[in-house]
Amino acid sequence: MKKLHLAFLWHQHQPLYKNPSTGVNELPWVRLHATKDYFDMAAILDEFPLIKSNFNVVPSLLVQLDEYAQKIARDKFLDMTLTAADQLIESEKIFILHNFFMANWETMVFPYNRYHQLLEKRGRQTSTEDLRRIQNYFTIADIRDLQVWFNLSWMDPYWREKDELIASLFAKGRNFSEEDKQSLIQKQLSICGMIIPKYKELQDRGQIEVSATPFYHPILPLLCDTNNALTAMPHAQLPKKRFQHKEDALTQIQKTLAYYERSFCRPLRGMWPSEGSVSEDIIPLLSASGIQWIASDEEILFRSLHAAASSRSKLYKPYRVKIGDNAVNMIFRDHALSDAIGFIYAKWAAKDAVNDFMNRLHAIRDTLGDTGEDNLVSVILDGENCWEYYANDGRDFLRQLYGALSADETIETVTISDYLLKHPPVETLTNLWAGSWINGNFAIWIGHSEDNVAWDYLLATRNFLSNYIQKYPKKKETPAILSAWEKIYIAEGSDWNWWYGNDHSSSIDAIFDYLFRQNLIAVYELCNEKVPDYLYKTIKGIVKTQPTLEPSEMITPKIDGKVSSYFEWKSAGYYEVGHAGGSMHQVETVIKSFYYGFDLENIYFRLDLNTAIASKSIEEFTFNIIFLTPAGKELRLSLENGGNIREYALLSADNQDPLTSACAGKIIECAVSLDILQIPPEISTIEFVVTVSKGGPEIERWPYQSSVIMPKPSEYSNPKSWLV
Repeated sequence: MKKLHLAFLWHQHQPLYKNPSTGVNELPWVRLHATKDYFDMAAILDEFPLIKSNFNVVPSLLVQLDEYAQKIARDKFLDMTLTAADQLIESEKIFILHNFFMANWETMVFPYNRYHQLLEKRGRQTSTEDLRRIQNYFTIADIRDLQVWFNLSWMDPYWREKDELIASLFAKGRNFSEEDKQSLIQKQLSICGMIIPKYKELQDRGQIEVSATPFYHPILPLLCDTNNALTAMPHAQLPKKRFQHKEDALTQIQKTLAYYERSFCRPLRGMWPSEGSVSEDIIPLLSASGIQWIASDEEILFRSLHAAASSRSKLYKPYRVKIGDNAVNMIFRDHALSDAIGFIYAKWAAKDAVNDFMNRLHAIRDTLGDTGEDNLVSVILDGENCWEYYANDGRDFLRQLYGALSADETIETVTISDYLLKHPPVETLTNLWAGSWINGNFAIWIGHSEDNVAWDYLLATRNFLSNYIQKYPKKKETPAILSAWEKIYIAEGSDWNWWYGNDHSSSIDAIFDYLFRQNLIAVYELCNEKVPDYLYKTIKGIVKTQPTLEPSEMITPKIDGKVSSYFEWKSAGYYEVGHAGGSMHQVETVIKSFYYGFDLENIYFRLDLNTAIASKSIEEFTFNIIFLTPAGKELRLSLENGGNIREYALLSADNQDPLTSACAGKIIECAVSLDILQIPPEISTIEFVVTVSKGGPEIERWPYQSSVIMPKPSEYSNPKSWLV
C-alpha cells in the first residue's frame, strides 16, 4: 500500500489594526498572538525533524510584527500596560479592568491563581458603572499584577520552557514590580522580531513551506466582480452598485509577491486565497503572477466537479485548474479533519484527540487502498485562534500528534510545493465554482444589508479617488495620493465584513466598523476634500438581528419526530448552529439547528440534524441538553441504528430518571415536564446549552461559548429568550 501524504497548512492572519488618524493600533492581537502562537507553532518542529508543514502568512500581519519589533507600533493596551500603576487615572483603571481579562478564561485565566483571584474580585459580568465603583477596591499592586498577567497569560508554554525571564514571572505569580512589567514587554516585542527569521530558517532547511495571502486579505472574486456571489447565491440581494476592479485584485497579489520576496529572499510559490475564496476570473491573475498552487475547500471541488461529497476519493489528489490559456495547480482541504482540530479536539484529552485523528487518517488510507495514485490529505485551518481553547495552548496535542506521525511509516507529512513537484496533477478542472471555504459561497461578506452598505461605501470612495486623480493628474504619484490608494486596499480586506451582518459577533464589533470607516475617511482627508457625512455613522447595527429567534408565545408541539403542522414550532425560539462566534467559523456539524419553547406543563426541544437520523452513524452520537440553571440537571438522548430512541433520561447529581416523551423521525423532538425538572421557586430563568458527544468526548456545543436563557414558565410568562 502506498503512503498517504499529509499536508498541514496553518493560516496565520490579522488585519491591519492601525487607526489612520492616530497611527495607533486599536487592538493588541498581533502582539499577543506573536508570543502565544506565531513563533512556537513553527519552533515546535525543531523537536520533530521528520515532520514537514506549511504556514500561510498574511502580509498585513507581517508588517505589524515588524513594526512592533522595531518599537514603531503602539496600541492602547500596550500603553495601558506600560503606564506605571500608581500613575493611572480613573478612566484608565476602568479600561484595564474592562479589557485585561480578554482571553479564554478556562484555559488562560482560571489555571493561574492570582489572575483568577483578580477576575473574581472584579466580577465576571460588570457594567461601566460597576467598574467605576469596583476600581476603588483595587490596590496599586492589584492593578500592576493585572497589567502583567494579561500579557503573561498570552505567553505560550514554549517560553516557560525556554526563557528564564518568563519562567521566573510565572513562578513569582504576584506582587510584580514595574521592572518586571517592563522586562516582560521588552521580551514580548523582541519575540515579534523573531518570527519571520524563524519561518525563513525552517523554510531554508526544507522543513516548512511559507505561502501567503493577498496583501490585506481581500476576497479576490468579489474585488473582480461582486456578481460572483450569485453563482452560489442566485437570489442574494447585492450592493446597489456592482464592484468590478480586477486591477485591485492584481495589486493585492503583486504587493504580496514583492513583500514576500523581501522577507524570505525567494519567490512566492503558493497561496491560500483569503478564506479559500476562488472563482474562474482570479486564475489568470494568479497564473500571470507566477503563483504555482492555490488551495480551497472540498466543497469548491465537489461543486466544480458536480460530484457528491460522498465521492471522497476525488478529494485526495491535486488538480490542474485551467481557465482559457491560464492554469494553476490546486489542492482542497478535508474540512472534517480541519474542523476537528479547529473546533472539536480542544475539549478532548490530547491522547484521545490524537488517536481519533490518526484513526481517521488510517481510515482514509485504507479506503483509498493501493489505487496507483499518490494521494494527498490537506488539513488547512486557522493557526492561531483555536489554541486558546486547548489546555496548555495545544502544545500537548501537537507534541503527541507530531510524535505519532513521526512514528507512522504509512503516513508522510509534506510541504505542498515538494509534493506537487514529485506528484504533479494528472486531472484538469476546466471550470471552477465561485465560493469560499464557508459553505461554498460568499454569504459572510456580501448579501446582508450591512455588508452591502460597506461595499457601496467602498465603491463610492474608490470612485471619488479615481475622479480626483483625473481632475488633478499631476498629484497621481504624490505621497498623499499613494497613501490614499493604500487606504482603499486596506478597506478591501475581508475582516471588516466578517463582523457585519449576523454571521459573527464579538464585544469589539464596533472597533472593526470604526476602522473600516476611518480608512475610507482618510482617503478624503488625504485629498483635502469634505468627508461624506454618512461615513461618520455606524454601519454595524443598521439592521438589528440576532442569531436566535425568540419565542413569541407558548407552544405545545406533538412529540412525533416530524413537523406535524407548520404552526407547531412557528412561535418557538430558534438557533442556527455553525456560527462559532468571534473569528472562527465551524462548517462540519452534526446539529443543523434547534428549537425550544414551553407551555405551563413542559419545556420542549427540537433538533434538526445534518446527519440523516436513519443512517448507521446516528448511534455514535449522544445529544445533551445541559441546564446551567437549574444547575446540575441534564437531558440525555441517544438513538439506535435506524433512528429509534435508545435512551432518553434526566440526569442529576444522584439520579438518572428515564423519560418517555421523545421521538425521532425527520427531526428529534422531546419534552421534559416542569414537575420532573423541579425548578426551585426562587429561580426566575432557565439557562441551557445543547451539546453532542461521540464515544464520550464532546464534539459540539451550541451556542458556542454562550448559552440560551428563557423565563421560567408560568401563567405570567412573557416568552422571551436571549443569548448571553
